Amino acid sequence: MSAAMKPRLGRWLRGRHAVIGVPYAWLLLFFLFPFLILVKISVSEMETVTFKDLVTYKEGLLQLTLKLSNYVFITEDALYIKTYIASLKYAAAATVLCLVIGYPFAYFMARAKPTVQPALVMLVMLPFWTSFLLRVYAWKGLLSEHGWVFEAIVGTGLDQLLFRAGMIPAPGKLMYTPFSLVLGMAYTYMPFMVLPLYGNLAKLDLRLLEAASDLGATPWTAFWKITVPLSKAGIIAGSMLVFIPCIGELVIPELLGGPETLMIGRVLWDEFFSNNDWPMAASVAVVMILLIIVPLAVFNKYQAEAQEARR
Repeated sequence: MSAAMKPRLGRWLRGRHAVIGVPYAWLLLFFLFPFLILVKISVSEMETVTFKDLVTYKEGLLQLTLKLSNYVFITEDALYIKTYIASLKYAAAATVLCLVIGYPFAYFMARAKPTVQPALVMLVMLPFWTSFLLRVYAWKGLLSEHGWVFEAIVGTGLDQLLFRAGMIPAPGKLMYTPFSLVLGMAYTYMPFMVLPLYGNLAKLDLRLLEAASDLGATPWTAFWKITVPLSKAGIIAGSMLVFIPCIGELVIPELLGGPETLMIGRVLWDEFFSNNDWPMAASVAVVMILLIIVPLAVFNKYQAEAQEARR
């Protein structure tokens, strides 16, 4: 390599490392460090408002003291296990509902005229202009007795179907039920599903659909064989953006859910502020984070291996 090329290569490597290093530094500063602090609290012994040191040096001995009883208690207490399962179940239901409703809308946006697409994107983002709390409170009025959503559901007999499906305890009882909880989360996080799907579907090469039609494929077959597989990245991204915040949701279960819809966010709030048991609350939070991150890491690993195999 010539002497003139070496400074240019050095600048390119420095620029490349800087671009890659910025997101890694962001994750390190705003995710890893807070997570490690949370882990430290979870294995610490609490003394009123302070925590005992994990590492102590006394009489020439260096001691490491870890309190793991909180994690043992989580595995033994049925309340925490049921709460984790309920949180995963409601978050999964909201994610599926967002996907079922959001995919057709994102597909319509991607196939609309280019001049109309910015207006449709604006309509999807319009709810963010209103307070999150106000939107959740609005659903209380809509689902309560004499609300127009309540009247529409009861008038069409959909409450009978919801009752048979176990989503509401009795016909006409829509508020403070799993139905109102899932509906509120799906409405709130719908844009997080639609926007990634739209971005993915808008880049789809329409010539592939034309080729499938020329080869005799019906529109429905072409949709399932071409459009859906090629939009898998958008489906995964949208599902994760909805599923992850739904698991730890606090406000929506508090306002729209009932006593039978206890989720992990409410348990965390009680442990932190009602019981003032920070180590226990931190342990609950660490387990919740691991329940999310570990499956994601395994999934990403297999996705990367599958992509390498296709190459």
